[in-house]
Amino acid sequence: MATLIRLGASLGIFALMVTWEAISPRRAQQITRKQRWPVNLGLAAFNMLIMRLTVGSLAYFSAVDAAERGFGLLNWLAAPEWLAITVTLLALDFAIYLQHILSHKWPLLWRLHQVHHTDLEFDATTAVRFHPLEILLSMFYKVLWVYLLGANPWAVIAFEIILNGAATFNHSNINISPALDKKLRWLLITPDMHRIHHSTIQSETDSNYGFSISCWDRLCRTYVAEPQHNQTIMLIGLQPFRKASELSFWRLLLLPFNTPRHR
Repeated sequence: MATLIRLGASLGIFALMVTWEAISPRRAQQITRKQRWPVNLGLAAFNMLIMRLTVGSLAYFSAVDAAERGFGLLNWLAAPEWLAITVTLLALDFAIYLQHILSHKWPLLWRLHQVHHTDLEFDATTAVRFHPLEILLSMFYKVLWVYLLGANPWAVIAFEIILNGAATFNHSNINISPALDKKLRWLLITPDMHRIHHSTIQSETDSNYGFSISCWDRLCRTYVAEPQHNQTIMLIGLQPFRKASELSFWRLLLLPFNTPRHR
């Protein structure tokens, strides 16, 4: 049931963002959907299959197990449900923020995470462009936090829905007025804010790590408000990977095991 809830929410938000992109795009894309989408959606489908066959709902079942065994901080403190839900949502979001930073700073994790950053354009499908090993490691990382927290099981489901929905939203090529974007940024990661993180300029890539709420970047001083180049013309991706022919489905699967290139 948890898997169906997450899948339904993800597909609904994805459909909404793709429609919005088609009606009112932020940037004119130089590389067509026909060139990029088979790769991105192929990775998404492959990852879903692997997760379905292995650890798909592990975070939720871990939360249930932690509650039954009394593991984790919130269970030890017998926290009321409203507090357990609030702490679970905030702590897991901060955990993903920390994981994202680690994925950029630790070379072994960067080998996997660079697959996400090799996309030469930026739209809703970029949100699902991840190497399957990174998806699996992320799940085990979340499970560790679930047990340490004694995370509320329903909050874990809600968090994964929010995380997937927010990632689809903030990777979307949708046109939001600068005035509205500025207001939204006080709470949410907007597409213009996260697009800076996908810049080819490394100082910008090493910023704006948040996925859902923007406070972590502000509090930890990793926030960059504007890119060096205008949002509509800034280069997306990584400098060592500028040829679409190098970014096929199979090459991306093998990319972490190749000789690394300089960032």
